[in-house]
Amino acid sequence: MTSRFVHLHLHSEYSLSDSIVRIPQLVAKTLELEMPAVAVTDSGNIFGLVKFYRAAVEAGVKPILGVDAWIDNPANQNMPFRLVLLAKNTAGYKGLCEVISRGYLQNQHNQRACIPLDWLQDDASNLIALSGAREGELGQCLLNGTPERARQILDQYMEFFGESFYIELQRLGQQHEEDYIEFALDLAAERRVPVVATNYVEFLQEDDFDTHEVRVCIHDGRVLTDQRRPRRYTRQQYFRSAEEMEQLFADVPEALQNTIEIAKRCNFMLDVGDYYLPNFPVPQGKGAEDHLRDEARSGLAMRMQAIKTQDPDAYQQRLELELEVIGHMGFSGYFLIVADFIRWAKENDIPVGPGRGSGAGSLVAWVLGITELDPIAHGLLFERFLNPERVSLPDFDIDFCMEGRDRVIEYVAEHYGRDKVSQIITYGTMAARAVVRDVGRVLGMPYGYVDKIAKLIPFEVGMTLEKALQQEQLLRDEYEKEDIKELLDTAQALEGLVRNVGKHAGGVVIAPSPLTDFTALYAEQGNEQVVTQYDKDDLESIGLVKFDFLGLRTLTIIDRALKTINAQRAETGEPAIILEQLPMDDAKAYKLIQEGRTTALFQLESRGMKDIIQRLQPDHFDDLVALVALYRPGPLQSGMVEDFIDRKHGRAPIVFPHPSLEPVLRPTYGVILYQEQVMEIAQVLAGYTLGTADLLRRAMGKKKAEAMATQREGFVEGAKRNNVEEKTAVHIFDLVEKFAGYGFNKSHSAAYALITYQTAWLKSHYPAQF
Repeated sequence: MTSRFVHLHLHSEYSLSDSIVRIPQLVAKTLELEMPAVAVTDSGNIFGLVKFYRAAVEAGVKPILGVDAWIDNPANQNMPFRLVLLAKNTAGYKGLCEVISRGYLQNQHNQRACIPLDWLQDDASNLIALSGAREGELGQCLLNGTPERARQILDQYMEFFGESFYIELQRLGQQHEEDYIEFALDLAAERRVPVVATNYVEFLQEDDFDTHEVRVCIHDGRVLTDQRRPRRYTRQQYFRSAEEMEQLFADVPEALQNTIEIAKRCNFMLDVGDYYLPNFPVPQGKGAEDHLRDEARSGLAMRMQAIKTQDPDAYQQRLELELEVIGHMGFSGYFLIVADFIRWAKENDIPVGPGRGSGAGSLVAWVLGITELDPIAHGLLFERFLNPERVSLPDFDIDFCMEGRDRVIEYVAEHYGRDKVSQIITYGTMAARAVVRDVGRVLGMPYGYVDKIAKLIPFEVGMTLEKALQQEQLLRDEYEKEDIKELLDTAQALEGLVRNVGKHAGGVVIAPSPLTDFTALYAEQGNEQVVTQYDKDDLESIGLVKFDFLGLRTLTIIDRALKTINAQRAETGEPAIILEQLPMDDAKAYKLIQEGRTTALFQLESRGMKDIIQRLQPDHFDDLVALVALYRPGPLQSGMVEDFIDRKHGRAPIVFPHPSLEPVLRPTYGVILYQEQVMEIAQVLAGYTLGTADLLRRAMGKKKAEAMATQREGFVEGAKRNNVEEKTAVHIFDLVEKFAGYGFNKSHSAAYALITYQTAWLKSHYPAQF
């Protein structure tokens, strides 16, 4: 690639207030214009930094990481200055994270995280600073006719940043721009300070300006035709080519060359691929792995006293196998941490769920008290949770009583250090209906007229304007009108852009050192709730572990009912009812469910679910597990539900694709219902390990033709080695592939079925208290 100019001052959609630059298109544009590098410097935050970094590296573009910072203005805190800060190295990145976080937590004005200049002193040697052009403190002094003050400010910046401070030049068609450039060049020559040219990019193409202005008006709550609204941006703020920048700054060629020099000096690389688990305090002289083994073996001994099993060796072997995998993958500390805060919750009278998600497949989790379902008794697979053949972070989804959840998070923050614990950000985007209404308002169109158009867009998850136009003839007819075409075209250009931030429902991240070593933090002004500036996917990609602390109201209801029941039983001298010791074959509970009296029963309240219950007539726990898995769009639309019910009641024969698969499919009457069954079929029929079988399951879920052809060949060859005819093997593979798309995580289904059963037992035996 030619190296003549690099964009160093650029806002992406993650600036929230202005830009319409999407990161994939930015990287594509950089490649198209043959630029070797590009910077993203969002306004006061680094929300999109990881996404940008990964997209750029994958495309072979050098990412330059920075922020367009708000610098404190002591004279008027509502009018802060601009300063572009770029990370030279790891220390510079951590310094950026630190000062941005301090700004949000300690020094916000008008929802802007403002940074006093002296906060930058310690990290300045690891940063490159661009003066902010007209909007910087230096630029404001030059334009205000106070050159002496400008010299004092420049001296201060030079003291901090030395040769890493550049006076920024822009030609965007703004008022007094050339006056500023003349003053700036004179000062730069006088003090021998380098200059650099930027284009303060807000959109990629010149003709995107009008769409950009609509976005700005949406954020500001303005109407496009409002004569009084501030015009802060110009049509020139697009992603100019090197040739265009050369024409624009033909009189200052060194300002362009310096963009290349700066790009060479910025060499921070995000550490993607490693994991950073928090440190769990273990007894002196012990490692986390040894401590986990001791805790797990002790926990198994306690569990074995409470269950009846014909094969205790199976539990011992499974435990040792899991411990080996967990230790090898380096996740011993993770299990200890989760077990610790769950133990604390239970000891402090905070109800905890039985453990949803694939984590219920772990015997180690069960013996540590993380989950409450015996995975061996219920046929749950550890490899569905942690696959030794595909390293990925474990992820326990833990339900807590709604009223106690925040207390558990508070305990974790106290225990591991408040600077190491935070909740996680989410990003809200401009959805199809909402963006049409927003654009209509900004364009000054009557609300009722726009609302009528918005309501023609189907209200479905994942609906887009493109899909709506394909599906809805009435919308296509309206689109023929000129004003509606403008409305929908503009809305489509903005659809999906990030517009606001929120907080993940249950995600909490715990780091081994201060979180600002990894990410900046964010808090709304006047709100003490702190979140990371990276979302859960970005946190995982840089190696931080997410813990899910989910609130479930049903646990609160169960807890209150039990306390009432046990208080009454204590008065009559009866022993307390212990939830974990309920008999799982109670006829009264199943009769209640069969009769459809499922109001207030977890997961069974909807009309559609009641209809399936009436037809299925569940009479044991496996049927409840199946119910949760069956009541989803895929099984309902595919005919799987009817097939399952007919087989249960003998109206259709129970057929197994191969005799060896009977033990796998017997609990579901020969129907492939669970993801775990897909894995077991590959294991039994084709000789796969469960780890490899999990990779097959994942591949089937993605349905990529080339990958599936390879998987089919491997499956059939494995089956043939097990003396299965090729024709039969191909048929079974096709069958499995068909149902893999509908397959549900049995571990999750079983955990929820357990709560379902507990509510049914309580309602059937103690209806008043429940």
